[in-house]
Order: sequence, then C-alpha cells, then structure tokens
Amino acid sequence: MLDFEIIRGILIPFAGTTLGAACVFFMKKEMHMGVQRALTGFAAGVMVAASVWSLLIPALDQSAHMGKWGFIPAAVGFLLGMGFLLLLDELVPHLHMNSEEAEGPKTTLSKTTMLLLAVTLHNIPEGMAVGVVFAGWIQGNMDISAMGALALALGIAIQNFPEGAIISMPLKAEGVSKGRSFLYGALTGIVEPAAAFLTILAAGFVVPILPYLLSLAAGAMIYVVVEELIPEMAEGEHSNVGTIAFAFGFVVMMILDVALG
Repeated sequence: MLDFEIIRGILIPFAGTTLGAACVFFMKKEMHMGVQRALTGFAAGVMVAASVWSLLIPALDQSAHMGKWGFIPAAVGFLLGMGFLLLLDELVPHLHMNSEEAEGPKTTLSKTTMLLLAVTLHNIPEGMAVGVVFAGWIQGNMDISAMGALALALGIAIQNFPEGAIISMPLKAEGVSKGRSFLYGALTGIVEPAAAFLTILAAGFVVPILPYLLSLAAGAMIYVVVEELIPEMAEGEHSNVGTIAFAFGFVVMMILDVALG
C-alpha cells in the first residue's frame, strides 16, 4: 500500500499542471510570446537540473562499486531514454506549440488533440522520473532520501505550472471555452502520477536496475528539452528572455535538490 507521503509526492507535479491550467480563468488576453518563451525556458532549466542532480548523479553514485566502468548504467540508460522518446515521437501523431505541421504518422485527429498529445508525451518522462526516485526510496536505497524525492516532485511541479498555462491559454485564444481549456490543460498532466504509480508498483523489479532507470528518465527529459523546449523558447524574433529564464529554472531546481536532498 502507498502511504500518504508517497501519494502526496506523486500528485504534486499534477497539482502544478492543474494550477497552471487554471490561469485561463484569471488572464483575459492571449499569452504574450515573450512570456511564453520565458516560461518555456524556465521549464527547460528545471528539467536539465533535475536530470543531473536528481537522476544522473544518483545513478553514478549507485554504480560506484563498478569502478572505472561505473559510467555504463548511466550512459546506457541515458541513451535508452533518448531512444524511448524518439520512438514515441515516431509512433504517436502530435503537434508542437506554434507549429502548423504535425509529426508522427498521418492522422485525421484535430489540431487541439495533437497538441494535447504532444504535451502528454512530454510529461511521460517526468512521471517516470518521480516514480523511479520514490521507488528507490521505498526500497531503502541509501542514495535517495524522502526529501530528495520530494525535491524532485516539487521541481517538476514548478516547471509544470507554466506548462499548464502554455496549453490552456492558447486553447482559449482559439475559441475553446475556459472550462474546456482548463480541463484539457490539466489532463495533460494526469500521465505523470499514472506513470509514477505504475513505476512504484513495480518497485521490487525496479531497484536492481535503478541506476539504468534513473538515467533513462534523465535521457527522456533531456530529449524533451532539446527537441521541444529549446526550439520553442528561441523561435521568432531574437530574444534572450528564454535563456535567462532557463538559467533561473536551472538554479531553482539545483537549490531544491541540494537543500532538500
């Protein structure tokens, strides 16, 4: 059975997405492109820092007994994570924000549906990351603490807040009602607790290969950053706002992980 602390931990990121999507009820105008870039850059910074401090460094620490070959689980897992998201990109039709051309197989799905699928794909590695870390803590792994797992969940929730707004606000601007825009934005985050829950249920199988899975989640998140977030924060007229926001996001996540971990 999952205790309250674990349930709270895996629901925190979903709460971040839901609160961000709720911005549709309070913001009257379409989100300014500069604000969207800043929020995307901040989310990218959080994800990169979480990949390093919460996932890759623990994976390397847990492989230290392998001596000079201790890099193997982290390297293999990281590449598998990149490959996993690349495969999903090829198999699932989706549409990135501010893009008119869909990716993946041809389909008759609506633009809104494909946009939601893109964000849902994006959220899978974040749910995996939270689930793997909590699974390691449940099984008594000495390199993962309860506060470290909570720090990752909080970091993901912080970067999910702008993501929820970035989804719900453009939907409202395209004529979707506020209620449906909020619902669609919030639902894109439901995959995270679902993925985390499934990972924790498999905790007994996860722990023996935990270094591989930690780095797999890191690779999947870095794929999202490079493939989606960085292009989105840099598109259009040149601006440094996305880069500056990236730096702040990176530092916030680093502080959370070091201070709480």
